[in-house]
Amino acid sequence: MGITKTESYTTQTLHLADLFKALGHPARIAILQYISNQTSCICGDIVTELPLSQASISRHLQELKAVGLIKGEISGTSVCYCINPIVLPILIDFINQIHSPSNQTCCS
Repeated sequence: MGITKTESYTTQTLHLADLFKALGHPARIAILQYISNQTSCICGDIVTELPLSQASISRHLQELKAVGLIKGEISGTSVCYCINPIVLPILIDFINQIHSPSNQTCCS
């Protein structure tokens, strides 16, 4: 397999690719769904709700945080996670852009 020439893409395109890559795992989707339904969320709570180990949950949280989909704040000995509202509009704008009726000129 060839090397991807990332310098050929804009920063925005690379960021979108990272976001969608992070969203490409069902455990991460489940974590985001769980967090979005909570007013506050501690990592241990996620472990009791999902059929994954603490280590797996932590790894997935780390991936989601690395791309900016979630934010985490230290609260005592735990970390409280929430959805990052700044990143969601980036995904929504992209989906709306590719879903635009003006882009539906073929395959109708």
